[in-house]
Amino acid sequence: MPLALTTHNATADPAAPTLGQATRVWARIGLLSFGGPAGQIALMHRELVEQRQWIGERRFLHALNYCMLLPGPEAQQLAIYIGWLMHRTRGGLIAGILFVLPGALVMLGLSILYAVYRHVPLVEAVFFGVKAAVLAVVVEAVLRIGRRALKSRFMVGIAIAAFIGIYVFRLPFPLIILAAGLVGWLGNRYAPGHFAGDRHDSGEDAGAGGIIDRMFERGQLTHADPSWRRAARVLAMGLPVWLGPVLLLWLATGSSSVWTQIGAFFSTMAVVTFGGAYAVLAYVAQAAVGTFGWLAPGEMADGLGLAETTPGPLIMVLQFVGFLAAYRAPGALSPLLAGCLGALLTTWVTFAPCFLWIFLGAPYVEALRGNKAISAALSAITAAVVGVVMNLALWFALHVVFREVHRLDILGVGPDAPVLGSIDWRAAALALAAMVAMLRFRIGMLPTLAACALAGAAMGLILP
Repeated sequence: MPLALTTHNATADPAAPTLGQATRVWARIGLLSFGGPAGQIALMHRELVEQRQWIGERRFLHALNYCMLLPGPEAQQLAIYIGWLMHRTRGGLIAGILFVLPGALVMLGLSILYAVYRHVPLVEAVFFGVKAAVLAVVVEAVLRIGRRALKSRFMVGIAIAAFIGIYVFRLPFPLIILAAGLVGWLGNRYAPGHFAGDRHDSGEDAGAGGIIDRMFERGQLTHADPSWRRAARVLAMGLPVWLGPVLLLWLATGSSSVWTQIGAFFSTMAVVTFGGAYAVLAYVAQAAVGTFGWLAPGEMADGLGLAETTPGPLIMVLQFVGFLAAYRAPGALSPLLAGCLGALLTTWVTFAPCFLWIFLGAPYVEALRGNKAISAALSAITAAVVGVVMNLALWFALHVVFREVHRLDILGVGPDAPVLGSIDWRAAALALAAMVAMLRFRIGMLPTLAACALAGAAMGLILP
């Protein structure tokens, strides 16, 4: 009888993974995390919940639900969250760094190739095809997010209002997100039936607990208990690590240098990137193209196409923007060195805050399970994100399919409109083919990007 009891406990209570074992798993996840946040979250679920049972279904979905409330890439923050739960700060750092490192290295190499060889005719034709495929990717994202978020007429109304706000009136993206969150919070109070959040963790049969859940039950995860002293310590260390380089660059190079602009702008983006990369790209594109002049309109689509082919968060496209910004204003440095430093600075200020949000807020997030007001705010924000991504899809379509775009001036603001005679039938045909492939035949993103790149190269050779 004692022997049977011992065997049962060993089976039901597997040992927690060592830091070395966890590091190897996080490295594997980082190398295989293609397919955007949906693919990355699915990969982590398979690796951590289904195969290894490190974390239970309910806690995994609860963590994901609240990571979506935070600015920044939710998939990376989920990795930091789970790594921190298992192995404290070291575990969170290892999980978060390995989640972005492979993609950052690949994106840097692609950015260098783009800057140096982009104007080679064959390479230019390849990027022409990639841009057409990116349009299909963004349209598919609008439909995917819309099916999940727009579950009532109220949510559809929020999405339409967000689209009109950013496309017609050019309202700042952070203002739209804050307004949507406020609408959801008030809606939970006055019309809760229309603003019920996605209650991922509400099912009674959501699945058995994992190793982390049993560690909680045994009182082994005391570092997850909220503590104001610990929060103050995290802030005192995290804020200088994140913003210290930006302050030093401002003191050394002045407020108008490209380094200070990159550091300040992308630090701001790190605070307001709610709703994922697609939602913030329209705002970044407007600033990078119109305000700072770092990129030409079509180049943002090129960068997104490159980011789609790399592992890691799609927000890695910001590294491409930072690389080109510094590459084109190198000062006393060589353009390639300046570009690499610009990419490194962008990556730092984009992802460093993600660690701060988790290390600071995760204990309190654990204490907020089932908060209806937060869930309602999240639902409204997600609906607004649909409208913002619709704007991104239209922005890409105008700049990919038409050679000329002009602004309709309405009281100092107004949307972009195409010059109808400037349509590029090759781009339109490729984009339509990519949409049919992805939406009708369910062909994956990477095969579609590769096929459009080859088709673009062929068109460049046959129809120069």
